[in-house]
Amino acid sequence: MSTAEARQAHRPERLSWRIRLRRDRTLLIMTVPTVVLLLVFNYVPLFGIVTAFQYYDPLVGVWHSDWAGLDQFKRLFDDPMFWETLKNTVYLSFVQLILFFPIPIALALLLNTVISERIRNLFQSIVYLPHFFSWVLTITIFQQMLGGAGVLNQFLRNHDIGTWDIMTNPHTFALLVTSQAVWKEAGWGIIVFLAALAAINNEMYEAAAIDGAGRWRRMWHITLPGLRGVIVLMLVLRLGNALSVGFEQFLIQRPAVGHDAADVLDTFSFYYGIATNDYSYGAAAGLFKSAISLLLIWGANKLAHAFGEDGLYRK
Repeated sequence: MSTAEARQAHRPERLSWRIRLRRDRTLLIMTVPTVVLLLVFNYVPLFGIVTAFQYYDPLVGVWHSDWAGLDQFKRLFDDPMFWETLKNTVYLSFVQLILFFPIPIALALLLNTVISERIRNLFQSIVYLPHFFSWVLTITIFQQMLGGAGVLNQFLRNHDIGTWDIMTNPHTFALLVTSQAVWKEAGWGIIVFLAALAAINNEMYEAAAIDGAGRWRRMWHITLPGLRGVIVLMLVLRLGNALSVGFEQFLIQRPAVGHDAADVLDTFSFYYGIATNDYSYGAAAGLFKSAISLLLIWGANKLAHAFGEDGLYRK
């Protein structure tokens, strides 16, 4: 038998799409709700992008509103408030990227060193819990702890020490929202890194230990290289979502610190678009943010490929 005939003999029989459909019908049925949700909440609303190129009037609808072309974007780029908001958004995104992104990695490494499974599960439960709190509850907790009448300032007053203006100080607002995000989401963010750590072969650690490598050297030469692909992937996703620093979190705290500190692109679209019934202007700001986010994730993915990582997909 020739090599080609041997390959043909060992090649599995290709099933028709009807047979595959009948075989996988249970799994396909299970995916239907997810597909419907994605279509209804993620793809159907994309039709509203057209309002960014109109003088949209909700009374006459999309089909009968006057066409504006790029006029809404010209208004946007001529608006000094928009550029201040964009600068503030980039600044807040940079602060959160530098201060927040490494913390889930550090927590995952810390959990990986805990031998007792009971202690590990307890720690995971504690750090996961704030993820399920709403932003209203999260900010209320911070207000009760750090506000003017909070626990910290009450303690300082009782000991005749000057109080700290934390919740209403626009100059430290970036650190405040970052600390809130860390407290709420860092525990949830370690799930992916823990899964990556579980995929690292334990024999590599045993071999390194036999060769005399200490804990820090094993982490530097085995753990971190094993996490590198996942870290790059999460960084690419984070950069793609960099301009979406949060809506509810900033919307709730905006009256306390002022619009100069708390306005980001999402709140700009709300206050200067939806709240003023200027829907086309708000849609133009949202579309600009989406376009920049797409460019960021594309550039970050290209950079990941340049360093030999997969990024979002293999090259």
